[in-house]
Amino acid sequence: MADDLNMLGENLREVLASKVVSLENNLGELTLIVDAADILDVLTLLRDDAKFHFVQLTDLCGVDYSTYGSDMADGGMYQADDSIVPVFNNRFAVVYHLLSLERNVRLRVKVFAKDDDMPVLDSVIGVWPSANWFEREAFDLFGIVFLGHPDLRRILTDYGFVGNPFRKDFPLSGHVEMRYDPAQQRVVYQPVSIEPREVTPRIVREETYGGN
Repeated sequence: MADDLNMLGENLREVLASKVVSLENNLGELTLIVDAADILDVLTLLRDDAKFHFVQLTDLCGVDYSTYGSDMADGGMYQADDSIVPVFNNRFAVVYHLLSLERNVRLRVKVFAKDDDMPVLDSVIGVWPSANWFEREAFDLFGIVFLGHPDLRRILTDYGFVGNPFRKDFPLSGHVEMRYDPAQQRVVYQPVSIEPREVTPRIVREETYGGN
């Protein structure tokens, strides 16, 4: 398996050349980072090139790096498998998990949206149609817009939902709540009525706790 990953890494650097922003091999998994402008070309090549044949997109997810590395020393660097990995400059990323059935190897591809206020990336439905609902989920939960998606709308939250619940600055209580109004005989939305609170885990227990 290690030999397969090493060969895959060599092939990626050779074929993609300058389009490789970063290529990390940590914990037996390869993570390739590419620029947003190159994502469609890179993913199409990874699907079609005989050295790769990543014909299956097994997952696509969004990531919010807004507080990533804020508690790390040494200028926001951390140690992983004897390699120094920098903290990322952009807030939102999309991660593509690829599988090559022919070569029995997996690859993680990561791309960062350039604009933190309006994260926009190209849709990869034209490369893998299975990206359809995955991209809708990332749009719904993180607010990442995918250009070229034929039906980009919420998929998990309600149509009247406000905000993107997987963003790290989204309040746990949300912004609105819904209830049934008997007078209007319909569901209505209103500002949340619960008070924000901090949940402190109980770490000190009585001596007899669990004794039975």
